Amino acid sequence: MKPTTILLWAFLLAILKFGSCMRLLVVSFIALLFYGSPLLAADDWYRPPVSVTWQWQLDGVINESYDVDLYNIDLFDSSAELIQRLQSSGKKVICAFSAGSYEDWRSDASIFAPQDLGKTLSGWDNEKWLDIRSKNVHKIMLARLDMAVQKGCDGVEPDKVDGYRTNTGFPFRANDQLTFNRLLADEAHKRGLAIGLKNNLDQARVLSDHFDFAVNEQCFEFSECRTLSIFIKKGKPVLNVEYRKIYVDDLSERASMCKQSLALEFSSLLLPSDLNDAFRVSCQP
Repeated sequence: MKPTTILLWAFLLAILKFGSCMRLLVVSFIALLFYGSPLLAADDWYRPPVSVTWQWQLDGVINESYDVDLYNIDLFDSSAELIQRLQSSGKKVICAFSAGSYEDWRSDASIFAPQDLGKTLSGWDNEKWLDIRSKNVHKIMLARLDMAVQKGCDGVEPDKVDGYRTNTGFPFRANDQLTFNRLLADEAHKRGLAIGLKNNLDQARVLSDHFDFAVNEQCFEFSECRTLSIFIKKGKPVLNVEYRKIYVDDLSERASMCKQSLALEFSSLLLPSDLNDAFRVSCQP
């Protein structure tokens, strides 16, 4: 019998003899044995610096050739082998998934209950808003965090975390959204994962202590970027993406936008809205 097996049986016998006082120790031991890091040291997660460079691709075969610090890729579509290859080349890997919407093509789609599903997202016929107050939804999202750990992700980027601002089909309010988003952040950190706040500008200030970085789309296009400066002030990066064609085609427009981005210390990219690596322009030198 292997030494680790003997130790595991010893701990199990101890819990039978000594009861609840041994439970936390046993759980920590099992976490150490099988995952490499005990729950008692769960505050040790990746914290990207303000100056981090990055690539964001959610569609197509991942282009692994960019010389950047961080990749943001799809949790479900990315294999553990891909994540390991990126990490072996010195990159950190953030794994993206939707936390606030149901996507009918995901492998765990059948686990959602009918009452969890709200209105269809505008422009996305196969996606519905979720009731973020649902315990079943919480359970599924925590399982997705576990998937991120199992695949070896350094962090996560949960999407659709600002549904309270739209007609989801559910009566949840801003406080419900804050509760859900804090739950995601706390549970990610318990698992040793970094976590990014996707958009949700109205709650950025309140949530900036709970999240390790911000991921934003089009704040320059809509003149909203200064709202996210709270992350920079706290030593946390803002990963910004712009999709306007003029920023790609007009060098003077691009230079103006990038100048503003650099002044704010944002990590800004110009990407196709499909996030398929058709092109990539970085404002960072």
